[in-house]
Amino acid sequence: MKQASLLFLLCLLLSANTQAQTEKRTRLAFVLSPQISWLNSDNSSVDGNGNLFGYNFGVVMDRFFDKNYAFSTGLTINTSGGKLSYDPSTSMEIGGSTIENVTDATYRLKYIEVPFALKLITNEFHRTRYYGQFGLYTQYNIKTNDGNGKSMSKEVNFFDMGYQLGGGMEYSLGGDTYMMLGLIYSGGFMDITNNVVSDKTTLNRFTFQFGIIF
Repeated sequence: MKQASLLFLLCLLLSANTQAQTEKRTRLAFVLSPQISWLNSDNSSVDGNGNLFGYNFGVVMDRFFDKNYAFSTGLTINTSGGKLSYDPSTSMEIGGSTIENVTDATYRLKYIEVPFALKLITNEFHRTRYYGQFGLYTQYNIKTNDGNGKSMSKEVNFFDMGYQLGGGMEYSLGGDTYMMLGLIYSGGFMDITNNVVSDKTTLNRFTFQFGIIF
């Protein structure tokens, strides 16, 4: 009887250990993602005048609530921006001085970004699985310059928010380690600029997501 009890207890422990290994609920990924961004205005006197190359790096966390569904969030540093043309010209505070008759402006932006997304992931097939995700992001401006190192922080609002849509693939490198490749589109809801022009200027991005999942 004692031996049977010990055998039963051993089976329970092995079963619990196997379940913990096969049902990993939380995972982290380190991401370093190049991106292309641009600005759009709803005022006909303000035109988008080019995009900028940037990057997004940091940590992303997936919390699974089912085998193929996860809540995804994280904390990343996001550098982006765009170029705008003003007709008629406007005034801006650049480098601590008010500059008159500005017709073309470059906004190089740096944010702390916190995404909130639902991720749908397929079962693994030939060491590969695919995912789609959609959700929201919030970001907080920590630096802005004109492309020449002069501060434009007073021309940009601190808070921004928008939506994200994307997808990609995860390739197994062995065990719980995966390489992640994807593409995400981010579209802003809010006016990022804070200047004398009466318009709503939104930030938009294509992020080429690359990361290592642990």
